[in-house]
Amino acid sequence: MFNKQENGLSLREWLPLAGMTCAAFLFNTSEFMPIGLLSSIAEDFAMTEAEIGRIVSIYAWVVMVLSMPLMVWASRYGLRALILSTLGVFILSNSLASLANDFWTLLGARLVLACAHAIYWSIATPAAVRLVEPKFKAIAMSMLVAGSSLAVILGLPVGRIIGLQLGWRMSFFVMAAVAVVILLYMAVVFPKLPKTEPFSFRQLPELLHNKVLMGLYGVNILVPMSQYTAYSYIEPFMKQVGGMSDNMITTALMMLGFAGMAGSMLFARLYERCSRYYLAGTILGLAASLMALHPLSGSEYLLLPLIVLWGIFMTSYGMASQAEVLQATTLSSAPVAMSIYSGIFNFGIGGGTWAGGVICTELSMAYIGYGGAVFALLGFGVSLWLLSTKNFSAN
Repeated sequence: MFNKQENGLSLREWLPLAGMTCAAFLFNTSEFMPIGLLSSIAEDFAMTEAEIGRIVSIYAWVVMVLSMPLMVWASRYGLRALILSTLGVFILSNSLASLANDFWTLLGARLVLACAHAIYWSIATPAAVRLVEPKFKAIAMSMLVAGSSLAVILGLPVGRIIGLQLGWRMSFFVMAAVAVVILLYMAVVFPKLPKTEPFSFRQLPELLHNKVLMGLYGVNILVPMSQYTAYSYIEPFMKQVGGMSDNMITTALMMLGFAGMAGSMLFARLYERCSRYYLAGTILGLAASLMALHPLSGSEYLLLPLIVLWGIFMTSYGMASQAEVLQATTLSSAPVAMSIYSGIFNFGIGGGTWAGGVICTELSMAYIGYGGAVFALLGFGVSLWLLSTKNFSAN
């Protein structure tokens, strides 16, 4: 039974991939849940949205700092043990967040989660790729991104609905409860994968001298900054600038997630055919989407399709950038290269959230799209330089 082929993947491959998809859903839902509950948490703690937004920034920066050292430390352990352990820490941290009565307690709980996040997203893509035959690599990656997209389609909106109806703390409690089920499932279906050689800090120069990898890291600072300059404040933007109702905001967030699913399918179909230009194209599309955010905010009928395009381009970028990092590294160095990628990505998240907060406070919330577009255009410039590198996308 386990060797029966289902749409190309055997059940032995598909079952753990499904579990990793669910875990990706949980981690991304919990990471960005404060974005959907920003107004509720701010009101409860008598703080501004920009002040509560610091939780997102600090979380991301902690992931940035810890990703590589934690992954180097964790590389001596098997992937199965690491995945189960990160889910256990996820349960603990969200349980603590559900009990938080002040900003600092909530922040502390989030920092516990940041440690698990740093390890999980360092090993998720390399593990998913190792679970399947090489020809199914794009499918394995697209399943992980599908989990991330579902976090926006279902996780973030449902977390927001639970928070509005039962209080924001209950949203974190539900996350912990669901994680218990996923942990038990993964304990049953996830196989013991052969260990690779532990990564040593002495191997870092090998990565640092990789011109393509360094260029990808440069892009991966700027593009997440562009995204989260706007996305971290999209809930109050739609409410205060767009004049949208709570129900319409929830709908818009779900549409953004569905767009991510579309971006995932687009990647699976097109990346192998035009990998050399795919990354730059997604960044340019993201820049254009953010530039149009304010001009189209006065009409729900124009803003919602724009949000769909925004989600497609950002998801496609995330998948393409990870694929390029894996292409530029070896099997033994891939987990640590991905941990650096995750750390840099989270630096971009934190930097973008901080930049968006400055724009909201010093200028106007209406301008967050313009601020994000500036970072995207800088990232597009770096991607054009990558195109001149002969080893880029040498698939």
